[in-house]
Amino acid sequence: MWNKLTRRELLARTGLGCGSMALGSLLTEQSTAAAEFDPRRPLQSRAGHFAGVRSVIWIVMNGGASQVDTWDYKPELQKRNGQMLAGADPRTGFFQTSGKLLASPFRFAQHGKSGTWASEIFPHTCQHVDDMAFVHSCYSDSNNHSPALFEMNTGMSRMGFPCIGSWLTYGLGSENENLPGFVVMTDAQGRGLPKNHAQNWGSGFLPGVFQGTRVKEKGAPVDDLFPPADVTRERQRRLLDVANRINRRHQQAFAAQAELEARIEALELAFRMQMAAPQVMSVDDETAQTQAAYGMEHPQAQYFGRQCLIARKLVEAGVRFVQIYSGGTSNDNSWDGHLNIKQNHSRFALEIDQGVGALLSDLKQRGLWDETLVVCGGEFGRTSDSQGTSTGRDHNPNAFTWWFAGGGVKGGVHCGKTDEFGYKAVENRKHWHDLHATILHLCGMDHERLTYRFNGRDFRLTDVAGEVIEEILQ
Repeated sequence: MWNKLTRRELLARTGLGCGSMALGSLLTEQSTAAAEFDPRRPLQSRAGHFAGVRSVIWIVMNGGASQVDTWDYKPELQKRNGQMLAGADPRTGFFQTSGKLLASPFRFAQHGKSGTWASEIFPHTCQHVDDMAFVHSCYSDSNNHSPALFEMNTGMSRMGFPCIGSWLTYGLGSENENLPGFVVMTDAQGRGLPKNHAQNWGSGFLPGVFQGTRVKEKGAPVDDLFPPADVTRERQRRLLDVANRINRRHQQAFAAQAELEARIEALELAFRMQMAAPQVMSVDDETAQTQAAYGMEHPQAQYFGRQCLIARKLVEAGVRFVQIYSGGTSNDNSWDGHLNIKQNHSRFALEIDQGVGALLSDLKQRGLWDETLVVCGGEFGRTSDSQGTSTGRDHNPNAFTWWFAGGGVKGGVHCGKTDEFGYKAVENRKHWHDLHATILHLCGMDHERLTYRFNGRDFRLTDVAGEVIEEILQ
């Protein structure tokens, strides 16, 4: 017998039905945004849109390294030291510049068959210039650290967006079910986190399982990596089983909540990490020769060298994205050489050079070169004129250099140019969206197809811009 429905009951039933249809549609769109993405197994390894490298090691010269004191040699800058820079804009930097050209205090020389000019502060890294591709014409929209770091990591100069490590892990998953897909190492000497702190490696509106896992420089590398002494592994397994049973019962009542599956998976990953991570994040099992190559015996180079060695071990174990920050919070605790560029850059280059050089050599020797991409640079560059009366340089978003090495990269090439003083990118300018598009491409991902629906819009790392830098591809 047909039962009459009140208007309120009719609206309630049809409303719930439409809501379920909409939710199902959203979940379908999200699950197909990346190749074979399963929201119930978010870290499962997935194929890209096409062939690409397996892992990325991203080295950040936090604070903004000077292009004209590292990889962008400018003879005119050396000749015309102290002269006024025509068209100098004191608003370029964050403070105010003098307008007087400041010659680099470092000697430059050509290296390799490519004849690449390199500063004397990188004696180890410059041995690999024939395998590195340099993009000299980078520019950004931000001249302050916080928005510039957001832009470098997420493509946007404000908070709330996923970083590139999260996008890659979302798109490709991880190849080791016992380790995070995305690992971050901050300043090795404990000089503080970069501006924005953990938001630099946050997942934004992507599920939290894709955010970076920070490895600390002292003590246990990851919080709660080692269980309490009185808790056996068997007891811990039983406790986790109880928690999982409770979560599964809750999941049966709310089957559409894919986030709960990710949360259960995160608990399981944490349990598995307690077995796998301690060995991978230790260098004690490496030979004395390997440790020495990474600078373990050097009083300044040993800290960053250890991180580079751990990065190699992580990608060897199948971790998708490893990010290493050289330099702490600000000013002379980082590459932010406002007062004395020679003193600042000499110090930080000494810390990272041997480790970076050893990393590149080690990847080649272990057969990891073709499946690993290494990228390096800072959130912006430095001015060609001095900051006030100092021998330092201010922030410069109009010109900076990033280099690429490893799988899919054409070695010994130079893309783009700055003006004769290295002040502005003037030829083949490349925005962060272009750098991000290129990294995704080298990893086998089409930056226009890697999307995630949020608040009714399909978002991507490169927003509505970005072109792959074809000049540096093999």
